[in-house]
Amino acid sequence: MNKGELIDAVQKALGGETSKKASEEAVKAVLESIAKGIKKDGNVQLIGFGTFEVRKRAARTGRNPKTGDTIKIAASKTVGFKPSSALKGKL
Repeated sequence: MNKGELIDAVQKALGGETSKKASEEAVKAVLESIAKGIKKDGNVQLIGFGTFEVRKRAARTGRNPKTGDTIKIAASKTVGFKPSSALKGKL
């Protein structure tokens, strides 16, 4: 499912009276709120769905696949997702 399909699904779930623009704004608001929550608190927990959290990657050495040279990869942050047991049960 891509973002467009998610917007269509939200519109369908909210009923025929809801416009596609309103559904798009609702999806956008939810995604922005999750991003802000992760940035502010380090995680966002949605009961029954899962938890988005900041994960730290340590600095490490890697290899350039084209030349074979060893390179240093800097430490970085990424976002991880851990699904809830309720979501896992639906798979």
